[in-house]
Amino acid sequence: MADLLHIIGGGMAGSEAAWQAAQAGIDVVIHEMRPGTGTFAHQTDRLAEMVCSNSFRSDDDEQNAVGLLHWEMRAAGGLIMAMADSHRLPAGGALAVDREAFALAVTERLLAHPRIALERSEITSLPAAGHWIIATGPLTSDALGQAIRAETGTQALAFFDAIAPIVHADSVDLSKAWFQSRYDKGETEAERTAYLNCPMDRAQYEAFIDALLAADKTEFHEGETAGYFDGCLPIEVMAERGRETPRHGPMKPVGLTNPHAPDVKPHAVVQLRRDNALGTLYNIVGFQTKMKYGAQVDVFRMIPGLEGARFARLGGIHRNTFLNSPTLLDCELRLKPKPHIRFAGQITGVEGYVESAAMGLLAGRLAAAELTGRALPPVPPTTATGALVAHITGGAEAKTFQPMNVNFGLFPPVDGLKAGRRGRRDRYKAYTDRAKADWHAWLGHG
Repeated sequence: MADLLHIIGGGMAGSEAAWQAAQAGIDVVIHEMRPGTGTFAHQTDRLAEMVCSNSFRSDDDEQNAVGLLHWEMRAAGGLIMAMADSHRLPAGGALAVDREAFALAVTERLLAHPRIALERSEITSLPAAGHWIIATGPLTSDALGQAIRAETGTQALAFFDAIAPIVHADSVDLSKAWFQSRYDKGETEAERTAYLNCPMDRAQYEAFIDALLAADKTEFHEGETAGYFDGCLPIEVMAERGRETPRHGPMKPVGLTNPHAPDVKPHAVVQLRRDNALGTLYNIVGFQTKMKYGAQVDVFRMIPGLEGARFARLGGIHRNTFLNSPTLLDCELRLKPKPHIRFAGQITGVEGYVESAAMGLLAGRLAAAELTGRALPPVPPTTATGALVAHITGGAEAKTFQPMNVNFGLFPPVDGLKAGRRGRRDRYKAYTDRAKADWHAWLGHG
């Protein structure tokens, strides 16, 4: 069928791309290699499986760029955001989801769509003809990765992404830990108590850092290098960069009061975020790790409140592959040497679930427009989606290109607004107001 769209990869980006194209009247085939060919990080065969955190980060669409991206995807009828909203968990001002229920819901909605088919097979070479979106994510199979490298004539860049451990809630000692979101953030009591907090005094913190530094770590294979993405540093790598670094990152003690000792300010705090709707699982926030499994158990049980912790999943580390997109992709996410192939998601060099899904949304809409003989105008760079795609397809410096989260630093400035911290609230509100108007106008062309 001439107007058939093939999508390789059923993660966040592939799932959203399929939904957008199908909703536009295009017949879609999703090619997903799992479960026949697995990956280090995936545990199921479901589409849109969340393998790292269960958080979509801030949901504030007036003061936060990722919250604005949530808003844009909702406005575009995005499946990923609709299912995230349906399966959200209390998380203060963040959008966290029940990962199993979320992935199951995405899978069911896609398979129920009359224009979407799913083929469980691995694609190992670049297709020579047809209409394709490659959304294989950071865990692209070796065979397809080699085919991409052979075509582009360059080595795909790689970094290492670490997974945080998950503990059983009933194994946390609540005589030491307490429920509270930082600064009591959230509109409901559930949101204001969405995190479990484990306090450390100075001596406990220093002993914990010593243990992190001394623990056995996963070794890299010969020829691999650990070019971590700074937004996903293993906790022990943070400690290696400076003993106080974790205390100014995921272990910062600000905005929290220990009800067991309200007059004692903790030196550091480890936070755990609810990971499922039942509230039986919590993940340790910011504690991605490359420690060996035995070392993880020993070190993490040094955290007050987690002395008897039982782990539903230990942390791990995997290689993430992404393109040098500024040199390889055009502004419509097409591979310059083979424009019948688009790329979407983390393989393009965006970082994060939401950013990945947003690139899938855009690729799906662009492919559908092309297949139906329509021309969409470029996405305004004043929008969160447009700022991201402008960055990865030309705004970034190709020689130093690294994965990027959406942030207001990617947006064109708004004239007449005060720079610096004092003017930030007004500036961010101006960014989001402008983006919403421009996104609505762009959607009107679809």
